[in-house]
Amino acid sequence: MRLTDLLSPERVGIKRANGEPFDKEKAIGLLATLIGERDGVSVADVKRALLEREQLQSTGIGEGVAIPHGALPQLSEQVAALLIVPDGVDFQAIDDANVTILFGVITPKRATGEHLKTLARVSRLLRNKDFRARLIGSADEQSVYDLIKVEEGGTEPSPAHRELAAAAASSKDAGHEGTEKKGAS
Repeated sequence: MRLTDLLSPERVGIKRANGEPFDKEKAIGLLATLIGERDGVSVADVKRALLEREQLQSTGIGEGVAIPHGALPQLSEQVAALLIVPDGVDFQAIDDANVTILFGVITPKRATGEHLKTLARVSRLLRNKDFRARLIGSADEQSVYDLIKVEEGGTEPSPAHRELAAAAASSKDAGHEGTEKKGAS
């Protein structure tokens, strides 16, 4: 199963500060709203499950990433939402850095093994610093979803994604002029 099977463009959000206060609880509330109602589970139920897990220990795993997650017995399948916060939010992450990428996962209580595999998949996907930078720099929610789909080996990138990748490559090349690696011949 791919993460894009659990995610949809409608469950991706980008939250820009716009001068208003934004904290961990609001971020989790927005993730719960993105996940939405399903299987007799309300947005409030999702938020409560995410906050209960967060009280045990922060799901901020470092390098600007948090993976809030929880389980609810009423759910019939896993569902995910992704929130990009370019300005960052204090999440009490293990490295004390603000979090810019929040990947929320809610799963049925009985699907513990599947849930752990999903969390590992999210962690692997977000391990790459350049990929995280492209996510944070995305212009819109569809571009974020497309990036993940391409990274997972899905379809061709959208025109917006190609432009972003070209700009990132161009700035990366500009920052590494004169630092060619010498290979063995």
